[in-house]
Amino acid sequence: MWVFYRSYYQFAMIAMMLGSLSACLVGPDFEPPEPPKINHYTKPPWPCRTASAPGHGGASQQFIQAKTISAEWWRLFHSPKINKLICQGLTNSPNLKAAKATLLEAQENLSAGIGNGLFPNIAAAVTAQRGSNTGFFNSSNAASDTLTTSGIPTSVFNLFNASVNASYLLDFFGGVRRQIQGLQSQVEYQYFELRAAYLSLTSNIVTTAITIASLHRQICVTKQLIREQAEQLAIIKKQFDLGGVSQIEVVAQQTQLAQTRAALPPLEKSWAQARHLLAILVGAFPSECYVIPSLDLNELHLPTELPLSVPSALVRQRPDVRAAEALWEAANAQIGVATANLYPQFTLNGSWGKSNSVGSKVFGSQSNLWNIGGALFQPLFRGGALLAERRAAIAAYDVAAAQYREVVLQAFQNVADTLRAIEADAREMRAQKQAESAAYANLYLVRQQFFLGGVSYLSLLDAQRQYQQTRISLVQAEASRYADTAALFQALGGGWWNSDC
Repeated sequence: MWVFYRSYYQFAMIAMMLGSLSACLVGPDFEPPEPPKINHYTKPPWPCRTASAPGHGGASQQFIQAKTISAEWWRLFHSPKINKLICQGLTNSPNLKAAKATLLEAQENLSAGIGNGLFPNIAAAVTAQRGSNTGFFNSSNAASDTLTTSGIPTSVFNLFNASVNASYLLDFFGGVRRQIQGLQSQVEYQYFELRAAYLSLTSNIVTTAITIASLHRQICVTKQLIREQAEQLAIIKKQFDLGGVSQIEVVAQQTQLAQTRAALPPLEKSWAQARHLLAILVGAFPSECYVIPSLDLNELHLPTELPLSVPSALVRQRPDVRAAEALWEAANAQIGVATANLYPQFTLNGSWGKSNSVGSKVFGSQSNLWNIGGALFQPLFRGGALLAERRAAIAAYDVAAAQYREVVLQAFQNVADTLRAIEADAREMRAQKQAESAAYANLYLVRQQFFLGGVSYLSLLDAQRQYQQTRISLVQAEASRYADTAALFQALGGGWWNSDC
């Protein structure tokens, strides 16, 4: 055993000394890109506060530079129902579970790469053989039988062997370490893909819940209008029977009622589809949408203080940008791998074992075998394949760099679009609130004039149609404020860096 320990110790020391010489890393070192040197997300001037409107959901929103983004930003809507849906989604979502498993796979691949590349490969082997030797055979150690074939002596013997073999690739030019860098970049990529999946899931749950609440309100408004118009149609028919109105007015009322009724099925279809989508997001089947609570816009609170990260920080906050950077770094590592393949590879090999023709004596003191040596492998001619592989790695690096640039541009576009949307939503809601108030006042006046005989029934129908449209538009404008507020948190990265998990 001491012989083995001494031989392996010498082998390990040689490997460590030679490994310490392998500080050379061919190929470029990756340098993280600098943040874009811009000061604004969108063209100034930019208001610090949005417009306000009376009523629920009409509060003014203020943009606060460098405000901390909570990892649980959806709680700012103060909706226990949405909070519960988020918890269900984070627990049951198949996409999130798949992203976690993919990250674990990348981590284990990294561990395997480190084990295979940075540590010696040691294996044990035990063999038992039976063979023959024709001609002269003499061995004091051999347990053999001597036979005669055509007058030539033939010895049949047994051979037992137990050995431990070790080999170690000396990473002189850093090809192994570049491979490990690439695997580490893959781990980072999958980590940020998990963060992106987390952000996408939570954002989709919030926006889908807002859509359901908006459609629910629109359905309620439409049903109320149908009831009111049906009652008016009954009154008009009685007046027609008494000769008070013409048939044209009856037909006009019937037409308006039919149009309002026709608007209801598309709303109900969209509402049902949104509930099906939300059921999928929380990990349930569409038929199990009973797990989706009833949602109403009145239950939501509009956040009045909105964070606004400085542009230079956005590229470190967006998980999709960080994922693209990780792929870029992985492509950079592959250039080093392809470059290292052009240079010689050095391997140390060693073994220690026991051998005997008698199995019971295999571990005896007289049967020691050991060897130590090295090998050099240098590609001489591969038809230009190695150089082509390096050029391909450089091209892949350029692709990853361009894709990173594209993701960064899209990230800034997302923030710019969302900021403009929030500002425009506030002005739209104020205008829709004014339009709804004006349409209601106009309907009241026209109705009074109609009862006094001052206007025709067609004028009353037109006033009712205008008021109906403004009520629906006001609901849509309010929902847009909530949805685009959620979109801003998503565009800014969702605060994952403030999460404890």
